Amino acid sequence: KMAAETGGWSLEPFDEELLQKAGEKELENYETFMKDYSTKLKEIEDTLGETIGEGWDFSLDPISLSCIPHEHASWFELVKTDQLILNKTITVFAALCGEAHETRQKVISKFYYPLLLYDVGVHDKGVLEDGESQLMIGRMLSVLQDLTNFVERIYTLVKNFVWQLSAFYGLDIKRKVNFDPRGIHLETVFESLGECLTILVTLDEIFSSLTTFKEHWSDYKRVVTSVGGQPEEYGVEKEKLRPFEKLIQGIEAKLLDGRIFEACISQIFDMDDLVVTQNKLLNEEFLVNIERLLSNIQKIGSTPDSQRKHIGTCALLALHYRIFNMPEKRLTKALWDSHKQFTAVCLVGTLVWFPTDFLTYHLPFLDDLKIVDLSSKRSKALQLVREARERYLANLAQNIRVMSQEYHLSVAQWMMDMESSMRAHIKEDVKKHCNYFLRGLKLAASMRQTVIASLNVHKKMGKSLTRTSALAICKLIELIKAVECLYHRCSVNVAQYISQIIQFYQGEVFGQLGALQNKVFKHAHGGGLDAKALDYQATLNLMSTLVNGPGTTDRLLVLNIAQCFLRRNFVKEIKEDDYSPLRQSLRILTYTCSLRNTLRDFSDCSVLLWHKDVLTPLYCKELYENPKDAHRIHYMFAAMRDCASVLRYCVHEESSEVLLKLLEDHVLLHMDEQITGKLCHEIEEDLRLQTHQHLKLDDRNPFKIGAKGIRHFLDIKPIRLFERMLDIKAHVTHYLDTTFYNLTTLALHDWKTYGGMRNLAEQQYGLVMMDPHLPSQQLDQGLDVLEIMRKINVFVANYCYNLNNQIFVERQSQNKHLDTINIGHVANSIRTHGVGIMNTTVNFTYTFLRKKFFTFSQFMFDEYIKARLMKEIRFYREHKFEIDQQYPFERAEKFSRVIKKLGLTKEGLTYLDQSRVLITHIGNAMGYIRMIRSGGMNCVSGAIRFIPDLEDIVTFEEMVSECTEETKMASRNVDAVIGNLTKNFAEGTEYFKLLVDAFAPVFRNPKNRHLHNFYMLVPPLTINYVEYLINAKEKMSKKNKQGAVFTDDGFAMGVAYILKLLDQYHEFDSLHWIQSVRTKLQKDMAGTSEEEPSRRSQIDANLQQTMNLTRRRLETLWSEFQLLEYSLTSARIFFRADLTAEEEDSKQEVTEGSQQPGDATEESPSGPLPPPTQDGSGPPPPPPPAGVPPPPPPPPPPPPPPPLP
Repeated sequence: KMAAETGGWSLEPFDEELLQKAGEKELENYETFMKDYSTKLKEIEDTLGETIGEGWDFSLDPISLSCIPHEHASWFELVKTDQLILNKTITVFAALCGEAHETRQKVISKFYYPLLLYDVGVHDKGVLEDGESQLMIGRMLSVLQDLTNFVERIYTLVKNFVWQLSAFYGLDIKRKVNFDPRGIHLETVFESLGECLTILVTLDEIFSSLTTFKEHWSDYKRVVTSVGGQPEEYGVEKEKLRPFEKLIQGIEAKLLDGRIFEACISQIFDMDDLVVTQNKLLNEEFLVNIERLLSNIQKIGSTPDSQRKHIGTCALLALHYRIFNMPEKRLTKALWDSHKQFTAVCLVGTLVWFPTDFLTYHLPFLDDLKIVDLSSKRSKALQLVREARERYLANLAQNIRVMSQEYHLSVAQWMMDMESSMRAHIKEDVKKHCNYFLRGLKLAASMRQTVIASLNVHKKMGKSLTRTSALAICKLIELIKAVECLYHRCSVNVAQYISQIIQFYQGEVFGQLGALQNKVFKHAHGGGLDAKALDYQATLNLMSTLVNGPGTTDRLLVLNIAQCFLRRNFVKEIKEDDYSPLRQSLRILTYTCSLRNTLRDFSDCSVLLWHKDVLTPLYCKELYENPKDAHRIHYMFAAMRDCASVLRYCVHEESSEVLLKLLEDHVLLHMDEQITGKLCHEIEEDLRLQTHQHLKLDDRNPFKIGAKGIRHFLDIKPIRLFERMLDIKAHVTHYLDTTFYNLTTLALHDWKTYGGMRNLAEQQYGLVMMDPHLPSQQLDQGLDVLEIMRKINVFVANYCYNLNNQIFVERQSQNKHLDTINIGHVANSIRTHGVGIMNTTVNFTYTFLRKKFFTFSQFMFDEYIKARLMKEIRFYREHKFEIDQQYPFERAEKFSRVIKKLGLTKEGLTYLDQSRVLITHIGNAMGYIRMIRSGGMNCVSGAIRFIPDLEDIVTFEEMVSECTEETKMASRNVDAVIGNLTKNFAEGTEYFKLLVDAFAPVFRNPKNRHLHNFYMLVPPLTINYVEYLINAKEKMSKKNKQGAVFTDDGFAMGVAYILKLLDQYHEFDSLHWIQSVRTKLQKDMAGTSEEEPSRRSQIDANLQQTMNLTRRRLETLWSEFQLLEYSLTSARIFFRADLTAEEEDSKQEVTEGSQQPGDATEESPSGPLPPPTQDGSGPPPPPPPAGVPPPPPPPPPPPPPPPLP
């Protein structure tokens, strides 16, 4: 409303202090924004940083810089001079040379690689299926047809070269042409002609090497012939089959015969109006240019460029001989002698070309004119050639390692100089940067030449590479890719400097041309400009115009052709040396303008494809043995990517991905066998050994065993292999995650161990592993009571009882742990199956004890055992006062020795050992009954813990007296359950007393008096037991733990139980056996005590050592006897050893008399066993609870056992 009235907003002025605070706040927010923005930019920069292994593969870079200049200009637009003849001549030769250059670039990818990959693909695939070879040849037909047309085009191109050269050197002043070609040496044109011939020579070598291709070609022809005989059956029209057969015949005649080059130079070059063979000037120029080319390549040395030109030079000489049929002895001899410098020339793939073989085949006049003696196989010339080849191969094998070290130093120095100059941004010294660029190209070319020569010459001559040579070659491959990597990392700076270098050398060329032009002007002032001078001046103007433009390939080609027209010695002031700076500047311009393409050619390591079976496994193995060089693996995989770029030209397969997959599988196989697989197992082993250091392990040499520097492999960044990334760290992490998870699921009790190994892996190796999310507890409740009950005979034999901890421990196991049975397992089984299982278990144990006591009775009934025991009893009764009422230890030992003489079982046990084992099994059964009772008490206590007060239990039935009848019934049921639980918890069931009452009448029956001698058998049994236990405990510290135990209280339990059944506690105590053992051992130890000082020196050192060992053995023996005494005393408590049988009977009569008939309560589920029968066979087992099958009926009373043999 106010705004409407006043026609605008009325704003009150702000306080200056508020404005200042608002400004400060905005500045603070802006500063925070800038910091966050700078941080994010830094993160992006670090992520996209110049790092090895990421973003330096040319084929996968999202953005790349191309420094190659381009220009859309025809030859006529580039070549413009005032001289018509000069214009036409340079234009024609530039077009021919340009086509030759384009042909050389196209033939490699379009024909060389598809043909060479044929044998590689077949070798990698192995055995082919039926008909697959014909399909492969069928796919190659289009390539072969194109190659036939391509060869025909080269034939035409070569013929056109010769015609144009003949026409140029046939120009005559008399024919009204004002141009003299004499003195003009067109080296560039002859060099291009040599390149065309080199292509044909290479094709011949390729087809000569394709043995598998030729075999498949023969099969394919047979199939075509078969189809031609009956075309209707194959659905082929006969009219179309005939042209197809002619096509195949034409391909075979032109290509497969290996005479492609021979057919080219055998063409007829004469025409009606142009007789080439009679052109003497052309003949001379042929020889002059061949000589110049040979001289130039000999000065340069053996480089990839010079080797290719050497092939062209030899081919030009063969062409000259075929055209003019005039042998040139001096030049031929020079070319023949050049084999000492160019012994072997590597073409493409694994092909090796020997110049002497080529000259011998294509120059038949060598032997006729006695240029070289080739009349016999033992000729000196051929012998020298063979020696030169062997010497060349030996030098390669011997010097390759030294050369790799020298190249390593050179490359390291160059990389430091290159990077320092790039960081300094020195723009003034252009020549310095140009030298760095060219030096890197030279190093890459030289190393590549060494690698290819070493690999291919060894293969060509059938010699195997030594391990040292192979590793040196791998080192050179890494250095080549390191050079390429540095160029790529410095792409931005290189692009800036290249433009400056091109401009600089363009100015240099312009200045050099100006100097030459000044000399021409000086010559003109003396006598005027003649026709040659005018042509010279026009050539200079043309070159000046070409230099003042982009450095495209076409411009440089025209410049190189034009400089050939300058080198005519018609001006005395201009010497031959004046052209050297111009030629050098043009050469630098050529390399600089095509730096990226030249670098790609010089750093191409695709030759590794043909030698991967030798180098890949050896390289991986060596790299794993030297982990500090793990970062070098990126360079080798970059070389593998060069192989992948070659495989993409495959034609004979349905897709190039087939060979790519084979190569990828090959690399991954050796990576897994030699690096990643070993790395995973070694890290896992190291983690296990460190986690289990508390165990007594074998001594380990830290220099030979353990994870030696393998952290370097985990620190390298992901490796790019074709279209996938290999992350060694992620691979190892996944392996450990999978292994630890699977092993934890198999043994859940090891979860803590594997958790510690995960933490250790993160601390030592930086491996961040996943949480397996497995429970830290196991759902297994241990061995079930029902299973033990059904196989109680196996249980008591395979488990040892520990009286104090009330636990059973497995004697031995195939696993790395021993199973245990404790009260918790029994309680779990009772909760699972119900309380009734306790009675069933006791019934089964009763049946088991009956069988064992039958065997025990047989042993005691044996005449020899019984007679021996009665003899010992009589001796003790007659002499007990003389021996201080202590049964002698010596007689017990003698008893053991006598029993041992009776014989041994197959297991090496005496009858006394078997008796001890039998008593131990009985004791284990009693220990199991004790555990059953304790488990039942544990189960009841867990159920009764919800009752607040066991002494003051509220009755639910009284509280619901006014409720319905159903509620009262439910209350009565609750009261009954609570009452039953309370009674069981307060009293329990005396299972030991039940089992004693069941068997005691039978044992104490006068019919079984042979059992009453048992108390005299106990001393020898204890000696046998102690010796057994000492041996078993000693095995615990040995490597072979077969038969090792640390506790076996079942023996003490069994002895106490049998003594109770026989009511012989007082008889055994009267022997005072433990006191006798103490007396005997104290006496023996006193004999091993230290001698008096006067006699100490007389004791021999060996005797003293023997006495110490004896004393230690006696101490161990006494310690075990004491433990046995404690266990026996504890076991006797369970059977109330303080009362005799008569005292127990009298006490029971008093208890039954005091009990009123009405006081009887409802019996618990674990009620007493019925009394034994009078026939001495023991009590019948109680009826089992519902759902449990009854035990088998007891056997009839056994007859008196026969005596032991």
